[in-house]
Amino acid sequence: MADLFDTTGAASLSAQRPLADRLRPASLNDVIGQDDLLGAEGPLGAMIAAKSLGSLILWGPPGVGKTTIARLLADATDLSFVQISAIFTGVPDLKKVFEAARIRRENGQGTLLFVDEIHRFNKAQQDGFLPLMENGTILLVGATTENPSFELNAALLSRAQVMVLNRLSLAELERLAQRAEADFGRALPLDGRARDALLEMADGDGRALLNLIEQVASIPTETKLTTEALTKRLMRRAAVYDKSGDGHYNLISALHKSVRGSDPDAALYWFARMLEGGEDPRFLARRISRMSVEDIGLADPQAQGVCLEAWNTYERLGSPEGELALAQAVTYLALAPKSNAGYVAYKAARRDAKTTGSEPPPKHILNAPTGLMKDQGYGDGYTYDHDAEDGFSGQNYFPETMKRPVYYTPVERGFERELKRRLDYFVKLRAKRES
Repeated sequence: MADLFDTTGAASLSAQRPLADRLRPASLNDVIGQDDLLGAEGPLGAMIAAKSLGSLILWGPPGVGKTTIARLLADATDLSFVQISAIFTGVPDLKKVFEAARIRRENGQGTLLFVDEIHRFNKAQQDGFLPLMENGTILLVGATTENPSFELNAALLSRAQVMVLNRLSLAELERLAQRAEADFGRALPLDGRARDALLEMADGDGRALLNLIEQVASIPTETKLTTEALTKRLMRRAAVYDKSGDGHYNLISALHKSVRGSDPDAALYWFARMLEGGEDPRFLARRISRMSVEDIGLADPQAQGVCLEAWNTYERLGSPEGELALAQAVTYLALAPKSNAGYVAYKAARRDAKTTGSEPPPKHILNAPTGLMKDQGYGDGYTYDHDAEDGFSGQNYFPETMKRPVYYTPVERGFERELKRRLDYFVKLRAKRES
């Protein structure tokens, strides 16, 4: 394994089958990663041992073994393996696949139908699988990179178990690299740091790693490549990020919760991840402004202004300079005192407004521009607060039939500490006036 690749090996390697195809596992025991699913105690391992495999949805990022696992499940259960892609398969094609599966069943042969990108099928197409799943004509294994809860019909999900596949860890990618070196019969021409960089470039995608390894194998070199030399020859794999899909919502959730958790480093990391994935900075500007209102509120009244100014700065400067202003706003929010008291109070008030929406204000706070309105008691008993002792009348401003609620309960953090002091002061004055 210590030998380096030489220039004569590249030509012979290029004539062979692709490395990813040559290293395709021959059994489930050969699969690298997904031990939680495939191990003896895992759900798939237990199904195979009990010979009771049911329809499945394999949910995970690219390059983690969804297609390979489906093929090996067919082998382990003696089912005929049929693979289709939802991108290229229309209704006529599905009918042919279903008819072939029906004929196999009549001849005593079951069918494992693997549907790649199953979330691409519309509702009617997804419903087409249901009767064949129920009568045993097919055992469906669907693969998707999108959250099945959002992309697949409830009827289909009720008939299939969802199995979550994870990105390959660096240790698992290293095992895959060693398997590739064994296939080549020699070591990759990389020093230690360059090897680590190669694994990181794959970003948890085993197929991407094998493709990168093939590129390294074709580099003519007499010495081991450094990280700098490697990165000049290879492009880092773009991070998996769908701006309208599950990755989008996962990352914005991570950013929001990092800000709420007062962790500026984590907040900046997820902010940067979204930018690197191609997220629109204006979307981020809107979301961080929302965070300032929901999670900081009156604990730091300046926070909202900081976000709006950062947004305005981005609009004036654009990328990349304007993104620094947004990053500074993210940092400010993470370090600001937190309170959702205003948010909670607002939601409680809206809830009561829905249930008491027809109740009129008390008459003493209604204006009386006409004689009839005066005769009806509009404005009677109203006390002008500026004329009252301490500038506070303590009158009731809620509907007369409504018991006085308490919506706003400020926290003992940041500026809300001062607001709580003021609120407590008015509560005491109101009790004094009422007595």
